[in-house]
Amino acid sequence: MEQLNFMIGEWIGTSRGYENGVVTREGPAYENIEYDLDRSILVIELNTESLQLHTIIRYDENDGKYYYHPFSKNGASRYPAEFKEGQLIVRSNDKTRYIFRRTPEGGFQEYGEKLIDGKWIKYFEDTFKNTK
Repeated sequence: MEQLNFMIGEWIGTSRGYENGVVTREGPAYENIEYDLDRSILVIELNTESLQLHTIIRYDENDGKYYYHPFSKNGASRYPAEFKEGQLIVRSNDKTRYIFRRTPEGGFQEYGEKLIDGKWIKYFEDTFKNTK
C-alpha cells in the first residue's frame, strides 16, 4: 500500500470531461484520500458536480494485485489495478482504464481513457492541488 502514498491528502481542483479532444464540461472537484484499517485500505471520497464516489483500494497479498472498489448511488463495482511506473492503473474492462498519478508540480491527477481504434483517448480528467 505504501506505493500509493502519493495519493494521500485533501485535494481541490477541476474536473473536465472530453469528447473528441474538446472539453465538454468543467467544474470544481474535491477529493479526500486517506488510509484506514491500519493502512490496509485506501479510502477515496470524490465530489464533483457530476459524480460522487466513495472508493476503497486494497492490496490482496494472495494474488499480488490491487483492487479498486468504487461505490456510487447507482451501485458498486470491483476492478483489478496495478502499480506501474509510478501510477496506479485501474482497468474496468479491456477498453476502459483509469490512471492515478502525481503531477510534476506536486499535485495529483486522475483521468479515464477509452480504447478507440487502437488508441487510448482521454474522456475525463480531474486535476488537484493539495489543500495543505
